[in-house]
Amino acid sequence: MIKPIDLPHLYSGKVRDIYDAGEGRLLLVTSDRISAFDVVMAEPIPDKGRVLTAMSAFWFEHFSGVVGSHLISTRLDDLPLSSRLAPWEGRVMLCRRAEMLPIECIVRGYITGSAWKEYRSAGTMHGASLPAGLLESSELPEPVFTPSTKADEGHDINISFDQAAELIGTELAEQARDVSLELYTRGAAWAAERGIIIADTKFELGLVDGELVLADEVLTPDSSRFWPADRWEPGSSPPSFDKQPVRDYLDALDWDKQPPPPPLPAEVVDATRARYVEAYERITGRSFVDWRG
Repeated sequence: MIKPIDLPHLYSGKVRDIYDAGEGRLLLVTSDRISAFDVVMAEPIPDKGRVLTAMSAFWFEHFSGVVGSHLISTRLDDLPLSSRLAPWEGRVMLCRRAEMLPIECIVRGYITGSAWKEYRSAGTMHGASLPAGLLESSELPEPVFTPSTKADEGHDINISFDQAAELIGTELAEQARDVSLELYTRGAAWAAERGIIIADTKFELGLVDGELVLADEVLTPDSSRFWPADRWEPGSSPPSFDKQPVRDYLDALDWDKQPPPPPLPAEVVDATRARYVEAYERITGRSFVDWRG
C-alpha cells in the first residue's frame, strides 16, 4: 500500500491502515488485503477495499436518523494534501477520532457459526437458553444482541450482556444494545427486499464528545454474513457474499491453516471479487463502477 507523506501511521490491521489526520481526525484506508482462518493471503482481491468503503458510506448515510457516525468524508479532496493519492480514491474515510467501546456489538438474526456450535452442544447462545429443535441457519425468534470481547491476539470471546455491562457500564451497554438491534433490524429489512438475508453482523460503536456513534465498517461482507435468500434452507449453511470462494479453496487443500498461506489461483480471486461487487450493487442499487468516494 502506498503511504502518504508527513501523515503519522498509527496502526495496520488485516485490512485497514490508520493514520493521524490531525485536529482530532483519523484517516482510514481500506486495502484489498484478504484473510482466511486468521491468515492474510499473499494475493489481494482487486477493488475489495473500495467495495467495503462504498458500502459503509451507504449505510452511514442510510442510518443517519438512528445514530450519528464518525465519518466526515470519503472524498480525496477533503483529505490533507499529503494523502490525496490517486490509488486511494474510493477507499478512504476521514473520520472523527472516537473512543471505541471495548466490545464487539454483534447481532444475530439466524443461528450459525460459533452460535450454532454452542447451541448444538449446550442448547444455549452466549449462555442464554434457546428453543429446542433449531437447525443450523434457522431464523431466531427475534434478533439477539450477543456481544464479545475484542482480542488483540487470537479470537474474540463471546460474553453475556451482563458481562458487557460490567466492562462499559449498564447504561452504555443498554444504549449499545438498543442501537445495534435497531440498526440490524432496519438493515436486514432493507436487504431482504433485495433478496439478501443478513444472518448476523458486527457493529463497532464508540464515543465522540460523549455521544455514541457508529464507526469503522457497517454491514459489509467482511463484518456480516450475507446469504442469497433463494439459497437459504434451515439445516444447511448457505453460500455467502464474501470470501467463501477463498475459504472453500483453502479447505480443499492439505494446509494446516498456518502462515505462509498457499497461493490463490486467479479464478478464486476473480470469483471473490465478483461476490463483493454483487453484494454492493444488490444492497445499494448502485453501479460499482460509478463509485469514486
